Amino acid sequence: MKEKNKVSIFNKMNDTSLLLTITIVIFFLMYIGAVLFQGGGFSKPQMFFNILNANAALIITACGMSIVMISGGIDISVGGVVALVSMCCAVYLDKTDSPSLLVSVLIAIGIGVAYGLVQGFLVAVLDIQPFIVSLAGMFFARGMTTIVNTAPFNVENQAFMALKDTRVNVPFLGSYNKKGIYVPAYIEIGVIVALVLVILLFVVLRWTKLGRSFYAVGGNKQSALMMGINVRRTKFLSHLICSTLAGIGGYVYFLHVGSGSASHAMGMEMNAIASSIIGGTLLTGGVGNIIGTFFGVLSLSTIQNIVASAGLDEAWWTGITIAAMLCIFLLIQSVVMAQKKKAIKA
Repeated sequence: MKEKNKVSIFNKMNDTSLLLTITIVIFFLMYIGAVLFQGGGFSKPQMFFNILNANAALIITACGMSIVMISGGIDISVGGVVALVSMCCAVYLDKTDSPSLLVSVLIAIGIGVAYGLVQGFLVAVLDIQPFIVSLAGMFFARGMTTIVNTAPFNVENQAFMALKDTRVNVPFLGSYNKKGIYVPAYIEIGVIVALVLVILLFVVLRWTKLGRSFYAVGGNKQSALMMGINVRRTKFLSHLICSTLAGIGGYVYFLHVGSGSASHAMGMEMNAIASSIIGGTLLTGGVGNIIGTFFGVLSLSTIQNIVASAGLDEAWWTGITIAAMLCIFLLIQSVVMAQKKKAIKA
């Protein structure tokens, strides 16, 4: 009887849905635990919105990373692309005559698309390992960021600063400060961009032929070929989408920080990979979910805030905690997948 129940439970959920459910449950348990045991800022809605504000760019780049990982590849150049976009847009807006915000957005998207075209061609057509290609891309982006401008600086363009300082109030979720003044909850423009892209990518992966192709190629390339799927085209598009999202994420990051610097977005590629894995995307490909990646970013940021709230401000504590969290999620994934295979065989 127990075996039958186990089989029915696992068969009702596919791999992606099962890992997504685990990610969401763990995030809510973690956040509720922080509210109950640490209180303070966690008990205010603005803390959650601050997590979104600070990680909007990471959400976008992690979604792109998930698409590449689902299709069986990887892209570690996204952090470098974000830094390059920030610096190029900063130099354009601050050091040219009559700059335009629209042109700066096009610059960001153009850099992302250019990266996607080159890396997609090298991976899909020339069949070079994506890790090697994106590693070279990361070094190139970091080097170009320094060439564009060596010294970090803040952008003073008035139109850009007005856009950067734009806040969208969230009704009924504000709080009172110590002086008894009501402070409305808010999100930044970048959060809206990130949420729209999450919804769009979720639809693409779940209900389009292209989305099914990503899963098929990541699951088994030979089977995908036998099904008539153009594997090269699918791989190329996965890298093109990932780099384009890195370009968009770079502009959202630029909107949040308002400056250009060669040190921007250091380690973002690793955080994107970690968020994807925590969100249920397997490194082996074929399994993953954009909503899971979204909650993976939230989980990663929440654990960082919990560590900081506990008074462990040293950088190594954050690194150790993220490493432990990543290992736990990998272990959960391995156990769940093993149990599902065992239950299905039984």
